[in-house]
Amino acid sequence: MADLKALIAGYAQSGQVTWIGLRAQRRVDMQPVPQIMVHDSGLEGDHARPGKRAVTLIQAEQLAVIGAMLGRDAVPPDILRRNLVVAGINLSALKGRLVRVGQAVLSFDVICAPCSRMEEALGRGGYSAVRGHGGWCASVHTSGLIRLGDSVSPI
Repeated sequence: MADLKALIAGYAQSGQVTWIGLRAQRRVDMQPVPQIMVHDSGLEGDHARPGKRAVTLIQAEQLAVIGAMLGRDAVPPDILRRNLVVAGINLSALKGRLVRVGQAVLSFDVICAPCSRMEEALGRGGYSAVRGHGGWCASVHTSGLIRLGDSVSPI
């Protein structure tokens, strides 16, 4: 049997960036873009928090889970206000690791907990539906360009 460190270090496949969104200011609509430059302070043109919350990510698979918790289809990514949607890899398994996303290298530091706006955006129960499914906040280890379709894989 493999030891726990080896199991934790493994992954089945690389993920892929399926959506990129920016918010120029607080409480404005997210704007989808095909590519974005990432710096220490976050995505260029985004109203981000430098440091551990410079970039926010969510798994595409979680959009359907959140929708199911609300009795509807998958929620659109812009409602959750995360910068990147990634499909095909378990983001939770990458906590604390350096992860290459396109040309950038990120570190997944803290869970991206829902805010009270989820009730406003998703309706009654929205906050609870997002709990545990809201994605991750990441710091920028290495600046670089991220494009739709780029690979996401641990280093």
